Amino acid sequence: MSKPKVFSTHPLFEAPRKLLDEHFAVDYWDHPERPPRNELLKRVADKDALICLLTEKINDELLTAAPKLRIVANVAVGFDNVDVAACTQRKVVVSNTPGVLDETTADFAWLLLMAVARRVLEGDQLVRSGKWTGWNLDQLCGADVWGKTLGLLGLGRIGRAVARRSRGFGMRVIYHDTVRLPAEVEKELHAEFMERDAVLAQADFVSLHVPLFPETRHLMSAPQFAKMKPTAFLINASRGPVVDEAALVAALDARRIAGAALDVFENEPKVHPGLVGRSNVILAPHMASASIETRTRMAAMAAENVIALFAGRRPPNAVNPEALEAK
Repeated sequence: MSKPKVFSTHPLFEAPRKLLDEHFAVDYWDHPERPPRNELLKRVADKDALICLLTEKINDELLTAAPKLRIVANVAVGFDNVDVAACTQRKVVVSNTPGVLDETTADFAWLLLMAVARRVLEGDQLVRSGKWTGWNLDQLCGADVWGKTLGLLGLGRIGRAVARRSRGFGMRVIYHDTVRLPAEVEKELHAEFMERDAVLAQADFVSLHVPLFPETRHLMSAPQFAKMKPTAFLINASRGPVVDEAALVAALDARRIAGAALDVFENEPKVHPGLVGRSNVILAPHMASASIETRTRMAAMAAENVIALFAGRRPPNAVNPEALEAK
């Protein structure tokens, strides 16, 4: 009996690759650039499963080109690159990789926060330039982190991991989410619920940890930046379109906020040109989960979702289990 056919839009890592090769006939995309759209449509035409990244758009066009497809396994927590409704209609299961990257992403959000506050990249560039003439009293003075107020928009798994780390810096934690946490969780995290505008007005650091939904697109735009302190920093390691980049540039131009550190972008991989040349903005290439351990676990989780489906089990991370139930 022939093995089901899988197309992976990335060569993956050794451990998940071994998992897949044991169960499937796998076609791996092994070029450094992402697969062109026409190549992607061609490669999925006879495939039973697709393992992909956020960079691949899974829509009616692709589903039409892949009539045998039974599962789309996204190697990411987010799945806004996938038309889930279209997949469900065609009885294609969609899976993601939640939980596995929470701590790694929280670490990186803190890296962004501290780096922009303490002007680390500017210091690195000064030393490398050969123009550093030695220590001086007012050289590259940034902002303290210890004892400041951390404002979190979104207090899911990653937001909570960020909040836990704040205790080591003696910070006050305030947050807003669509659903308030139970009192015992707030007590554990030392987190105080507030309306969003109050969080923006009081926080020294505003860190975003929300999924991308229609209601969170441009969650941070001109009215929100106007409510922030002029000494405050914006941190975004969630989803790019949560921030209106043109409004952020305007806020930075007007010095309505002190700076920003971004790991994701509104029109990735394009970045608003008004952000690129700024010393008070840190730009990272969507790398918050990029540790070898975490990215390997993410790919393995995607593989396990595919394996489960073809073994007759419900994929553990199916985001549209109704597609499976409709079979």
